[in-house]
Amino acid sequence: MTLSQQDLAPASPEQRAGKAISYPAGDGQTIASTRAGSHNKQNKQSLDYVLRTGLAGGLAGCAAKTVVGPLDRVKILFQASSPQFAKYTGSWFGAVTAMRDINRQDGMRGLFRGHSATLLRIFPYAAIKFLAYEQIRSVIISSPSQETPLRRLLSGSLAGVTSVFFTYPLELIRVRLAFETKHHTRTSLSSICSQIYHEQPGKASVTSPAPLSTSPPAAISSSFTPRSGLVNFYRGFSPTIAGMLPYAGMSFLTHDTVNDLLRHPSLAPYTTIGPNSSLRSTSSGKPTHSVLTYWAELLSGGIAGLVSQTASYPLEVIRRRMQVGGVVGDGHRLRIGETARRIWVEKGWRGFWVGLGIGYFKVVPMAA
Repeated sequence: MTLSQQDLAPASPEQRAGKAISYPAGDGQTIASTRAGSHNKQNKQSLDYVLRTGLAGGLAGCAAKTVVGPLDRVKILFQASSPQFAKYTGSWFGAVTAMRDINRQDGMRGLFRGHSATLLRIFPYAAIKFLAYEQIRSVIISSPSQETPLRRLLSGSLAGVTSVFFTYPLELIRVRLAFETKHHTRTSLSSICSQIYHEQPGKASVTSPAPLSTSPPAAISSSFTPRSGLVNFYRGFSPTIAGMLPYAGMSFLTHDTVNDLLRHPSLAPYTTIGPNSSLRSTSSGKPTHSVLTYWAELLSGGIAGLVSQTASYPLEVIRRRMQVGGVVGDGHRLRIGETARRIWVEKGWRGFWVGLGIGYFKVVPMAA
């Protein structure tokens, strides 16, 4: 899924900046409190706030992806069932052995193959996701009385879907570059884009089991689907969206819920900055959440990453297999059901959790 997705910090930008969550006041202004009890007003709809929030989110995403770049590539190779690296799956030290082999064959550059596309994608993805969450949250949760788990889940899900929609072609390019294991050539961004654009069923370069039979409705619908062109850049888009709902939704929901628990009066003296209270009041008498310490933010982000990764991981594996469908088998566009059946036939239920350990290892620092 997306999402990979794969893949960003769930904390809201005002929490990243050390600011408390704020809500619109009755006069249309926005009440916002900063560190050390400052009561400066901040308009979340202003261009300055939008640009600063987007820049912070994009830079944070680029830094996190660079740190876990080698793990991310190995994870993609495992999920997409690369013939060369399938033997390492299921082993405690499989990821370490795979990285060692990649480094021996291609050097350090091999561990970061596709990273340029990763950075091109992650900045707009992170920026759009942070911006969308702030704007959507301000509409769906406009007062403390509307702060419910369902509204938090809806805000996170819509923010994730919005960011994926605009950046999915870059995600596909990143996966294709990371999946490539040729030693004598290095595919450039322009050549991989051209290859994806001109792919047609029956012209794949890597052999795999013959496609499973498809139902008559699927066959009929496929006859009306363009065989090449821009549609190729959206292979695996449906499981990405399906996986983004539980991933982004559970990510924001868990993060906000853990934050509320950490602000409980019994924990507030140890987890918050400023007065030993879970709530503080502004000059107008409106309550606002106190600011968490850095370690409390890291804890809530890490837990959110683990929960969201687990909830959406099977769909992420399905997505990876669909994304590389143009270079394996006969190149036809796999559907969710067909891909899931193929994974089950090849590896059983364990096939849906291949690389999950790597996902846990890299998602905690990214989410935190």
